[in-house]
Amino acid sequence: MPLSKIWVFAEPSESGISTTSLELVTAAAGFASTVEVFSYGVGSEVGQLLGDHGASKVVVVTDLNGVLAGTGVASVMAQRVPSEAPDAVFFASTPEGRDAAARLSAKLNLPVLTNVVNLSIDGDQLVSENAIFGGSEIVSARFTSSGPGLYIIRAKSFAAESKGGSAASVEEVSVGDIGSAGKARIVQSHVEARTGPKLDEASVVVSGGRGLGQQESYQLVEELAKLLNGAPGASRAIVDAGWVPYSYQVGQTGKTVKPTVYIACGISGATQHMVGMKGAKNIIAINKDADAPIFTIADLGIVGDVHKVLPKLIEAIKAKG
Repeated sequence: MPLSKIWVFAEPSESGISTTSLELVTAAAGFASTVEVFSYGVGSEVGQLLGDHGASKVVVVTDLNGVLAGTGVASVMAQRVPSEAPDAVFFASTPEGRDAAARLSAKLNLPVLTNVVNLSIDGDQLVSENAIFGGSEIVSARFTSSGPGLYIIRAKSFAAESKGGSAASVEEVSVGDIGSAGKARIVQSHVEARTGPKLDEASVVVSGGRGLGQQESYQLVEELAKLLNGAPGASRAIVDAGWVPYSYQVGQTGKTVKPTVYIACGISGATQHMVGMKGAKNIIAINKDADAPIFTIADLGIVGDVHKVLPKLIEAIKAKG
C-alpha cells in the first residue's frame, strides 16, 4: 500500500538538480502516490527534470540572500507540515541535507533516522535499513511517533531513473522572516577545483591510501585516473595527513561511490572506507599485505608494491593508446 505523500529536499547542481537528490526523488516515487520537492537556487527549468523522475510539484525557496539553505527551506517546510501532512521527508546525507533535516527536526520536535541505506514498505509504514558501527552492521527501524518521518539517506542507496512524464509544477516561495535563525549567513563560497568527472558520479575511481608511502606518490593515482577517464579518490588516512583535499575522501565520513570499476591503491580496507565503495561493480585492490581486509571484497587482488605495479599499469595503458 503506497504512502500518500513524500517530500524531498533537493539540492542544486551544475546540471540543475544533484544526482543524489534525483536518487531520492526516484525512490520517493516508488513509495508514494505524490512526490513534492523543496529546493533553492534553481529556476522553473528543473520542473521537467524532476517530473521525469516522479515529482509532481517543486517548491523553490527564494530570497535567501546568504541565509543557509537548510535554515530557509526547513522554515518553509515547517510552516506547511500541519496543513499538507506529508508521510515522510527525505534528505540526502550531505552537509546541506543534514543541516536541513536537523532544523526541521527541531522545529517539529520529531526524531530523525540517519545513515539510511535502504527503505521498504510494510503495510502503510516505511521501514528503513540503517548503517551503524561504521557500516559494519545494518539495523531496521521505523517511526512510532505521529508526524512525518524524517530520513537522511546515504548516496547511491537508490538509482536515479528518468521515466519520462509531465513537468512538475513550480511554485516560488519567499523565505520570509525567520528571526534569529537567519543571522548566520554565507559570506564566501569556493567551488571545488577539478578536472574530469565528479568523484561520486565517475564510472571509474582510482583511490590511494597510506600504502603510497608519501604525498608525491599520489600523482600515480591521479595519472591512472586521468588515463581511465575516471576520478581520483583517497582514504581518510591521507586526507587527515593533508596529502589531498577532503573532497577526495571516500568512506563513511566522505563520499559514497558506486562506479563500474574501483581501484584501491595501497588501501588496507578499514571498515569506514569500505562502506563508501563496496557497492562498486568491480573492485581491484593493490596492496603488498596479502592479509589486508580490502582483499575480502575485491574481485581482483594484486599482492605487490603500488610503486612497482602502478607505473607498469600506466605504461601498459599508454602503450595501448
